[in-house]
Amino acid sequence: MTAAVDTGQTTTIHGDRVSLLRVLGPAHVWALGVGIVLVGEFTGWNFSADKGGALAALIVCWIVGLLYTSVAMIDSEVTSTVAAAGGQYAQAKHIVGPLMAFNVALFLVFAYTMLEVSDAILLGDTIVAKAGVEGLTHNSFIAATIVVLAWLNYRGVLMTLNVNFVITAIAYISIVILFFSVSPWTQGAVLKLNELVTPGNALPYGWIGVIAAFQFGIWYYLGIEGTTQAAEEVRSPARSLPYGTMAGMITLLIAAAMTWYVCASLMPWEYLGITYYPLWDAGK
Repeated sequence: MTAAVDTGQTTTIHGDRVSLLRVLGPAHVWALGVGIVLVGEFTGWNFSADKGGALAALIVCWIVGLLYTSVAMIDSEVTSTVAAAGGQYAQAKHIVGPLMAFNVALFLVFAYTMLEVSDAILLGDTIVAKAGVEGLTHNSFIAATIVVLAWLNYRGVLMTLNVNFVITAIAYISIVILFFSVSPWTQGAVLKLNELVTPGNALPYGWIGVIAAFQFGIWYYLGIEGTTQAAEEVRSPARSLPYGTMAGMITLLIAAAMTWYVCASLMPWEYLGITYYPLWDAGK
């Protein structure tokens, strides 16, 4: 006879292995995927315009979007059958072997650690730049951001993703509000795409500029594959993972198109390619 003990984040069954509580649904998977990525709509992608022009930024947006859609579909389908925490690590362990799993796990640790730190640095720099207080540094804001994120993770995946869902929804709604506030259906009233993107400057560096822009085009979608990390905590992996991940990809594709259209229609490509706050500047 076995006895089950609920320890909050895990369920321990004496005599059997420890497993994570299955408390997440498709909405949480969507929030996880979009929440990881959405900062790329606010900054990062625009450096592709500096490398190849506004049209190059649009080209790589859709090509990389197609590639990431394929990656997301493969990841979510494979992980729904190998429903273990670890995502790509678990896939590599079951399909290839322990050495490949070690390499993949190392990549994942580096990738998500650097993503978190880069988000914290960006937030700190943004607060300092917009506060306009002389002598204010970003160090305290970076540390506070990392502490808050660590505390949320300590409280558990359900609380983390509930908070993430709210923040992600607010960020996405802000993009939608900005898009409709500039009357996108009326070129010339507010938006000046026909004037800012012309045959003469659409690809200022030719097709080599498009190739150079690819490295920044991934910012629109970078991290969506992180949804597979929650495979062992969703209630129905076979349904929730593919549904939540693909809903997230569709959300990001729409956000990427709206972001490019608004920013390229309000700012010349020379400025768009060097600003750290393209959506902020577009909103002004």
